[in-house]
Amino acid sequence: MSAPHPLNQAVVAQALHDLRNGQLRRCLAMGFSERELDALKHPALVSVLLNATVAWCSVQVNREVVQRLLHQVSDVEREIATIDRMLRLGASTEMVSQFYGLTHQEVALRRDVLGLPKRKGRHPVLNEAQDTALWERWHTEVKQRGIALNDETAMLELTLVLAEGMALPASVVWSAIHQWIAEGLV
Repeated sequence: MSAPHPLNQAVVAQALHDLRNGQLRRCLAMGFSERELDALKHPALVSVLLNATVAWCSVQVNREVVQRLLHQVSDVEREIATIDRMLRLGASTEMVSQFYGLTHQEVALRRDVLGLPKRKGRHPVLNEAQDTALWERWHTEVKQRGIALNDETAMLELTLVLAEGMALPASVVWSAIHQWIAEGLV
């Protein structure tokens, strides 16, 4: 004797679960008619559907959704790497929160995990020589890369590159860039 088809069992189990939770539309979206859903109220009819050896339903894979889900893994890994990089380069909690929505506690925990020292107070402001050198590099990079001044993601990446290259805290670089943009010094 053949065994019941597992796909049938899974669909019936899902339909019964949805019906118990008042999700009639989900059952209809799976392809059941109202008459067939009414049959699921009778244990003998449910047993017939559960124990059928022939598949009475089919599966269709939504490849677009599958690909999107698979890409989420790399997106999450990239996000974690960027947050870690930001923190190592001296980004403020506010910057991390602005871009990734982390709370102050989550940022503090992330700093602990990375073994970064606890920050006390603000980073020092740039001296005139640092400010001039930073502005010249930033201005050149914005033109070379063709970055729009309102492209926050590209501006963050440039901030991290400049912070890394000039050994300045990312929060200080970020603040200076936004001040220049606000003053129209582009």
